[in-house]
Amino acid sequence: MAILLEEIIRSVEAFLKLKNSTQKPYVDPNLDPVLLVPGIAGSILNAVDHDSGKEERVWVRIFGADHEFRTKMWSRFDPSSGKTISLDPKTSIVVPQERAGLLAIDVLDPDLIVGRESVFYFHEMITEMLGWGFEEGKTLFGFGYDFRQSNRLQEAMDSFAKKLESVYKASGEKKINVISHSMGGLLVKCFMSLHSDIFEKYVQNWIAIAAPFRGAPGYITSTLLNGMSFVNGWEQNFFVSKWSMHQLLIECPSIYELMCCPYFKWELPPVLELWREKESNDGVGASGVVLESYRSLESLEVFTKSLCDNKADYCGEPIDLPFNWKIMEWAHETKRVLHNAKLPPKVKFYNIYGTNLATPHSVCYGNEKMPVKDLTDLRYFQPTYICVDGDGTVPVESSMADGLEAVARVGVPGEHRGILNDHRVFRMLKQWLNVGEPDPFYNPINDYVILPTTFEMEEHHENGVEVASVKESWDIISDDNNNNASTVSSISVSRPGDDENPQAEARATLTVHPQGDGRQHVELNAVSVSVDA
Repeated sequence: MAILLEEIIRSVEAFLKLKNSTQKPYVDPNLDPVLLVPGIAGSILNAVDHDSGKEERVWVRIFGADHEFRTKMWSRFDPSSGKTISLDPKTSIVVPQERAGLLAIDVLDPDLIVGRESVFYFHEMITEMLGWGFEEGKTLFGFGYDFRQSNRLQEAMDSFAKKLESVYKASGEKKINVISHSMGGLLVKCFMSLHSDIFEKYVQNWIAIAAPFRGAPGYITSTLLNGMSFVNGWEQNFFVSKWSMHQLLIECPSIYELMCCPYFKWELPPVLELWREKESNDGVGASGVVLESYRSLESLEVFTKSLCDNKADYCGEPIDLPFNWKIMEWAHETKRVLHNAKLPPKVKFYNIYGTNLATPHSVCYGNEKMPVKDLTDLRYFQPTYICVDGDGTVPVESSMADGLEAVARVGVPGEHRGILNDHRVFRMLKQWLNVGEPDPFYNPINDYVILPTTFEMEEHHENGVEVASVKESWDIISDDNNNNASTVSSISVSRPGDDENPQAEARATLTVHPQGDGRQHVELNAVSVSVDA
C-alpha cells in the first residue's frame, strides 16, 4: 500500500511541476523546423456537436471511455469516398490544433495524473527537443489525424499538404525535417508517392521510426480476429474494451492497410494456423485433429468466415460488421501507391527500427486438445504467436523494407512505442538534425562513444637500451550498465632480436573503472624495453 501511495505522490508532483513550470526555455533560432507525425491511435480526437459546437474528447480518455467511444467513434466505410463515416449523425470527429498541432500528439489524456506515462505519445521527444532549443510554433510542430481513415485518403493528403506549407512559412521558409512513427510512416510515404513535387518543395529530411512498411502481420491478424488493447495495466479496467475496439477496427481502412504485404518476398512468409477437428469420411464422429496453414491471401477466407455473423448494438439498433471486402480492395490500391513511391532527389531519408523483442509474425489458434470446431468461434480463442525479431509489434524485416534509398538504417533495441523516448534515438536525431556541435566519435549502429581523455608518452635512450612508456585513457559511453566492478588486465609481448631488429619486450596494464550510467573510464599504462644487439 505504501508503494501505491508513493506512486500517487510522485505522479502528482510530476504533474504539478509540468503545470507550474515557469522557467524560460532555451531557444536556438538557427534550427530547421521539425514536424512530428504519429502512428495509429496516436492523436487526440474530439467529437464536435453540430448544434452546440461543443467539443468533447473521445480519444483518448481513460475514465468513462467506452460509452462515448462506441457512440462517437464507431463508423461505417463508404466505398465511394474511401472514408469511414461516424455512425453518430450529430457529431463530427476533429483533431485539436493547439500548440501548433503538438497538443494532439503529446499526452493523449491530459487529465490523467496517476499512470500518466501510459498515455504519453511524443511527450518525451517533445520535451527533449525543447531542451535542444526547438520552439513550439516556430521550429517544432505536430500533425495529428483521424487514424481510422486510410493513409491515402484525399482529405488527409490535403491536410498534410496544408500543414507542410504552414510549417514552411511559420519557420521563415526553411525546409522541414519530418519525423514519423509507426503508421505515420505509411501516411508520409503515401503523400510522397502521390504528391512528390510538394514533398520535395517543403521537406529536406524524412526520418521514419518503427514504420511497418510491409505490414505488421501477426499483430494485425489477431487484431482483426480478436481486437486489441492500447493501454495495459490497471488503466485497462477503465479504458475502451477490447470488444468495442474490435468493432471499430473492422471498419477502419488504416487497419487493413497494415495487413501483411502478400507480394513482398518475406524470408519466411507469415501464416495463419488453425488446429481443426476433422470429421470422419462417413460423417459420424471425429477422425482427428489437423493443423491447417494459410498464407496471407488464403487467410482472407478465414477472416470472412470467422466474422460472417459479427454484429454490434448501436443505440438499440443491431448492425452487421463482417470482414469488409470493399475496404480490402481499397487497401490493395494503397499498397500499390506505397510500392510506387520514389524518394525525391533533394530529400534525404533515414530509417530507425526496433529490435531485440519477440514480435508476432505468424498466428495460431487452437491446439491438439482444444481444436477450432467452428470458425465463427475464432474470436473467442486466445492466439499464440510464432515470433521473429522486431519491436514487439513490427518485425525488423518489415521495418527495414522501405524500398527507398536511405542515408542510414539503424536498429535500436526497444519496444514499438517506447523507442520514441530512447536516448539512442535522441542522439541519432541530434546528429541528423544538426543540433549543437557534431560528435565525430558517435557510432549510431554500434551505439557507443569513445572519447580520448589523456595521452602521455616518454622515451629514454642510453647505453644501447631504449625505454618507452605510454599512458592513455578514454571514456567509453554505451548502453551497457551491467558491469559494476573494476577490472585489471595485463598484456605482455616479446620479440627476439636478429640482424635487423633489436630484442624488445613490452608490458601493459589495462584498467576499466565503471562510472555508472553506461560510462566507463579506461586507463592504459604500457612500458617497452629494447636492447641493441
